[in-house]
Amino acid sequence: MSNPALSKGTKHIKGKKASTGLAPYVFIAPAAILFIIFTGYPVIYSFVLSFTVNENGVNTFAGLSNYIRLFQDSLFYEALFNTFIILLVQVPVMICMAVILANVLHSGIRRFKGPLRVAFFTPTVTSLVATAVIFLLILNQDFGIINYVLTSVGIERIPWLNDPFWAKVSVILTILWRWTGYNMVIILAGLQVIPKDLYEAAEIDGASTIKKFFSITVPQLKPVLLFAFVMSTIGTFQLFDEVFILTGGGPINATMTVTMYLYENGFEYFDFGYASAIAYVIVIIIAFLSFIQFKVAGDRE
Repeated sequence: MSNPALSKGTKHIKGKKASTGLAPYVFIAPAAILFIIFTGYPVIYSFVLSFTVNENGVNTFAGLSNYIRLFQDSLFYEALFNTFIILLVQVPVMICMAVILANVLHSGIRRFKGPLRVAFFTPTVTSLVATAVIFLLILNQDFGIINYVLTSVGIERIPWLNDPFWAKVSVILTILWRWTGYNMVIILAGLQVIPKDLYEAAEIDGASTIKKFFSITVPQLKPVLLFAFVMSTIGTFQLFDEVFILTGGGPINATMTVTMYLYENGFEYFDFGYASAIAYVIVIIIAFLSFIQFKVAGDRE
């Protein structure tokens, strides 16, 4: 004969387990719903959109026509070339500067270490638009402070934003000013977890400062440097605000980046199918470059 109290207790325990099992899903539901609405759906819809063309206000399926058009588009190749030039110059210079600054702050300067960290990191939290406007004023050919200093010592004005070469240099300088401190903080965090025993053992063996840097510091920072390179590569391919405000992609498309080109097609020409195709080609390029970086610099085990 079954015990009613026992049966009731068993049902209560099962009900409690069921509610406990549902609790995690209830807590993550808001974040999951927002992710699906604002990230998942746009990603899927833009992928579908890349296979369509707009005809008389109606999107019609066009197969691979947008991708075929993209690989025949000389302006896209020019924008891709400009992006790679900025990437190949800016990223290595920025990471090297960040490593040097991080090492100086980690070992060389002790008294003002805190204020200097804040000073170098401050550009990172500055608005992208504000950063670009500041450099727009500094690099102005007629009234900019840099050209004022140059003319004061007898050097001719440099057409920072009006010459194809110097326009690229201007964009690179802007990115360096903003993001070097960000990478410096990341590398500084990596330096602080390197065991001091390694340096002490190297000193006993008579290793010089340079030898310790290349034999201990760089190998120990390998994962951090890899992270910095990958994130900087992704950031360069997303370069838009600085170019949009400083040069508008000019002069003569000299600073036109792939993201700038995507913006023009999507929001100036309203060719969203073609812009979506550009976006997915950029994603593939970034994924390929990240894979190469992991293969070259990542652990081989």
